Amino acid sequence: MLNLIPVDCIVTTAGGVEEDLIKCLAPTFVGDFHLDGKTLRECGINRIGNLLVPNDNYCSFENWILPILDELLKEQKDGVLWTPSKIIERLGKEINHEDSVYYWAAKNKIPVFCPALTDGSLGDMMFMHSFKHPGLVVDIIADLRRLNLMAMKSVHTGMIILGGGLIKHHICNANLMRNGADYSVFVNTSSEFDGSDAGARPDEAKSWGKIRKDAHPVKVYADATLVFPLLVAQTFAKECFGPSTSH
Repeated sequence: MLNLIPVDCIVTTAGGVEEDLIKCLAPTFVGDFHLDGKTLRECGINRIGNLLVPNDNYCSFENWILPILDELLKEQKDGVLWTPSKIIERLGKEINHEDSVYYWAAKNKIPVFCPALTDGSLGDMMFMHSFKHPGLVVDIIADLRRLNLMAMKSVHTGMIILGGGLIKHHICNANLMRNGADYSVFVNTSSEFDGSDAGARPDEAKSWGKIRKDAHPVKVYADATLVFPLLVAQTFAKECFGPSTSH
């Protein structure tokens, strides 16, 4: 998608970064939501919903990323200021694999923001790396300025938000800086009554100025992994390939 469709930027979680990279190093398997956690633990298998990730995958990730962290620290000492988006771009170049979202983002110079980059296996690797080679600094504020200024300088903005939580709030908050997004599509299964950020309806975002008051936002109550490909096929893909495409 990033190779064909114009996307200005992405905001994601640490898991959204690391699992994309790990799948290029070792396979992830389809399992079941109801597999017994104790049994999986004893077998050295981690469950992500209905996906199964063996411990060995994270060992492969560690072997791959620690030398890269060494290089980042060395370049920092030469004056490079690292931000989450710069690190993700570097990882996308290093993975050099067409199955990676971040490979295509780096190739097409699409910035990827991750305000909680340390909240996952990637953070675990940084933590372990800091004992032998301390001193790596990641500037979150520089990325905050970059994202917010992108929104402020845009004539129009549109948000497609899959899921919720950190990424949803971060994208919406950037649009607050310009008095709201012009176009908004939320896709998640959360209801307003559970008190979560994902559950908040677009109308709530209007009250904060995160969506323009005269805009017509949409929330789709559905599994994003099922619905988003259909949305792309019926909108952006038609623009790129034409209505009769077989892609």
